[in-house]
Amino acid sequence: MQQPDQPRTNQPIDARRLWDSLMDFAQIGATAKGGVRRLTLTDIDKRGRDRFRAECEALGLTVRVDAIGNMFARRPGRDPNRPPVLFGSHLDSQPSGGKFDGALGVLAGLEVMRSLNDLNIVTEAPLELINWTDEEGSRFGHSLMGSGVWAGVFGLDKAYALTDTEGQSVATALDAIGYRGDQPASPFNADAYFELHIEQGPILEREDRRIGIVTGAQSQVWYDMVTTGQDSHAGTTPPSARKDALVCAARIIDLVDRLMRARGDDGRGTVGQLLVTPNSRNVIPGEVRFSVEFRHPSDGQVDALDREFRPAAQAIADAGGIRLELTTLFRIPAQPFDAGCVDLVRQATTRLGYSAREIVSGAGHDAVYVARHVPTAMIFTPCKDGLSHNEAESIEPEQAQAGCQVLFEAVLARANRTL
Repeated sequence: MQQPDQPRTNQPIDARRLWDSLMDFAQIGATAKGGVRRLTLTDIDKRGRDRFRAECEALGLTVRVDAIGNMFARRPGRDPNRPPVLFGSHLDSQPSGGKFDGALGVLAGLEVMRSLNDLNIVTEAPLELINWTDEEGSRFGHSLMGSGVWAGVFGLDKAYALTDTEGQSVATALDAIGYRGDQPASPFNADAYFELHIEQGPILEREDRRIGIVTGAQSQVWYDMVTTGQDSHAGTTPPSARKDALVCAARIIDLVDRLMRARGDDGRGTVGQLLVTPNSRNVIPGEVRFSVEFRHPSDGQVDALDREFRPAAQAIADAGGIRLELTTLFRIPAQPFDAGCVDLVRQATTRLGYSAREIVSGAGHDAVYVARHVPTAMIFTPCKDGLSHNEAESIEPEQAQAGCQVLFEAVLARANRTL
């Protein structure tokens, strides 16, 4: 592993405090395998939100909550008329998630605020640290929910009406934990947005680079799919009479994999959720609901995947006598980040002496939607074996320190820039 870099700065963040904060927060929703289960808008999420609010207020920050539950913690600047510099990420997790996905960006942001207080630094522009609601999409089936509503990508009423597998709506869940805020969930005048995140891939570790300078995010399309056949007895129904919804779904899943692999290492195609009905050992499945998603750095390739996938999936269903429902959940075009903000990350990385490379994000992040309204950049740190959305997700303390230090430098430079 690369030897720890010593940041060349006379304004260092407190690396030990940052790591302790990450480890302490990981106890909220901790799992037996060392990960976290902090599903959005649950009682566990409320515990995390309450902790975040309390720690922000202890630093003198003013916390407000908008109608979709996004949390904004504001530190005043010397000039209250300047638009704020934003930074943050999310605190919700996958059902079997890791300690660092999302939480690193929020808690590193908290460390930035603490370090500014320690150093008695008053920035010219105000600063706002954000915890976005439901970035993961694992409970209500719609990722980037909080930032998506805020950015106007989809409406608040649509988000409120989404339900989990037990039928609870987003609106009800927000009320249940007390985080349906009174502020409008809509864009406001902001100067910039920075988001620190683990890479969730293997490139930085493979190349032994400390920092990823993220220039943008790739295009993606998500679908909800339902195959409907006929429940029937497993022992008495011959092949000629079967309408097996699961076999149809399996062949479509294989199609997803083949279309992905045809694009080489840049292709992405995944089925991550599968609900089989009636889910009985001796009954031929009559219905399967499942998710499909494709991603690629090129909008054109995602367009091509969409054009190929739809008729091919329909042909598979028709051949098996199965009814197919295909709903496009959302489409996110490739999103370049702001050149000026990216350059601030690049300058900070160079000034601090960290090894780095430019990289396109393979994952969707809140920054992708925020970038539609606010100049945006992201910072990546490596994670062990590129593993994420997994309880074994892991980073080293020195990697967290480096990412946080770059965030500190970039935020400070933007907030103090000459207008």
